[in-house]
Amino acid sequence: MNKASSLLVATLLGLGINQAHAARDNIQIVGSSTVYPFSTVVAEHFGKGTGFKTPKVEATGSGGGFKLFCSGIGVDYPDITNSSRAIKPSEIENCASNGVKDIVEVKIGYDGIALANSNQVPVMHLSLKDIFLALAKQVPDPAGAEKLVANPYRTWKQVNGSLPDTAIEVLGPPPTSGTRDAFVELAMDGGCNSFDWIKAMEKTAKQAYEATCQTIREDGAFIEAGENDNLIVQKLEANPKAIGIFGYSYLEQNSDRIQGSIIDGVEPGFETIASGEYSVSRPLLFYVKKAHVGSIPGIAEYLAEFTSEKAWGEDGYLSDKGLIPMPDAERKQVAADVKALKTM
Repeated sequence: MNKASSLLVATLLGLGINQAHAARDNIQIVGSSTVYPFSTVVAEHFGKGTGFKTPKVEATGSGGGFKLFCSGIGVDYPDITNSSRAIKPSEIENCASNGVKDIVEVKIGYDGIALANSNQVPVMHLSLKDIFLALAKQVPDPAGAEKLVANPYRTWKQVNGSLPDTAIEVLGPPPTSGTRDAFVELAMDGGCNSFDWIKAMEKTAKQAYEATCQTIREDGAFIEAGENDNLIVQKLEANPKAIGIFGYSYLEQNSDRIQGSIIDGVEPGFETIASGEYSVSRPLLFYVKKAHVGSIPGIAEYLAEFTSEKAWGEDGYLSDKGLIPMPDAERKQVAADVKALKTM
């Protein structure tokens, strides 16, 4: 029996599945569209450099990935889910209720969330306050009263007199996307907090505060463009007046066609995201079922490839794709934890 066959038998026995039932001998990965290009590149290197099959990677969005990942243990369920945000307590509970209890969290680096437009028009200079006022469902009364009103702003110039007199049209990810979650938390909350009386609500009326700061308008100014970030890039080319929201890696890969908005005076870039100077940035991660390691062929080896310096290091092939590497000490610690399959 060759290596692949032995591992496949181990898959079936280790997951408690009868050999007569359908099985698979490749890793299945779902989740974040932002992490997708990084995971795909690692999968390709892994497939070429080992005797294992190239993992199957699907972009389902972070929320959709966790739903699939947490559905159960065994060959019918994904082994790994990519995410552009940390797993939520409710998702951990859902996992546990379906027998997915030992989960390995792997932080892979950092990414910025870009608000980009076509390079056929001038670069946008936005503040977090501008972003909140342009996209929130309810905003402070423009007349100055400390009360909320339905968002009346139709153009960027109405939001801020220094901005272009063009319609607010923002293409962004759906609620299942980790990029959407991170955008709301980092950009919308940040802009919302520029109003002291709303910020004070966080302590006195947290539910109302979250509804105010995190609810995006639904009147057509914000357009859910799905999980396909490449499609958003194409739409920005077709409509130079629109703005798109996606991970920095897509901005980097399409810099000949689109440009990132400068936010609070800081341009999205490798150095500004790594230093934290660019405010709309977040860590990227993936999650692994420990129960599948040693059963589904190649998971341990895939983890070793992803956490190798040739992949996620400062001069690794992932940085060429736009991943912002973690500091040396952090990479070393995460790699050690992953090798030991340290669970959450």
